[in-house]
Amino acid sequence: MRVLIVEDDPVIAGVVARQIGAWGCEARIAQDFKDITGEFARYDPQLVLLDIALPFYNGFYWCGQIRQVSKVPIIFISSAADNMNIVMAVNMGADDFIAKPFDLEVLTAKVQALLRRTYDFQLSGRLLEHRGVLLNTDDGTVSYQGRRLELTKNEYRIMQMLLENNGRMVSRERLMQRLWESDSFVDENTLSVNVARLRKKLESAGLTDFILTKKGMGYIIE
Repeated sequence: MRVLIVEDDPVIAGVVARQIGAWGCEARIAQDFKDITGEFARYDPQLVLLDIALPFYNGFYWCGQIRQVSKVPIIFISSAADNMNIVMAVNMGADDFIAKPFDLEVLTAKVQALLRRTYDFQLSGRLLEHRGVLLNTDDGTVSYQGRRLELTKNEYRIMQMLLENNGRMVSRERLMQRLWESDSFVDENTLSVNVARLRKKLESAGLTDFILTKKGMGYIIE
């Protein structure tokens, strides 16, 4: 299990990471407090420990951003443990709230209990991220700056393959094979139509020129 620790006090973050690591989980301490959503997508944790008081944006904001793309369990850890903040955390989608200072054994017990309740010892789906764009492989949606886009099956497969190969050109032949698993019944125009529709959806969320055409070859996300 992977745990993302979003805490700007390096001492507290380090202690929590060591405690989590001691009982067999992997822990990562967030570094880029301007882009917690990006760190979340790249690490793809099974649980998030989130402080309220953070640089740039507070924990409530990042909880809301994560909830737009994932149902991963979130536990707030904060010294601001008054009723208003606890209610706010729950309303934003948090699963639990632990007040600082806290006992490490209590933290461990709560984390373990929440993981047991949430997972049947199976990993959640992946998030693919590039330049702030998130593709949720659980439900086939794209999120960007608070906008959530529903994709068709073919649009999702195109987006997934391009994101998995970001920075590299993907040929039209490879995309058609992904869509139909065979090139026996492929129509070149059908692929072009699907890419055009996907681009139009992305543009509606402010993503102009996200998918680039390599004329006569294929497509690329840079």
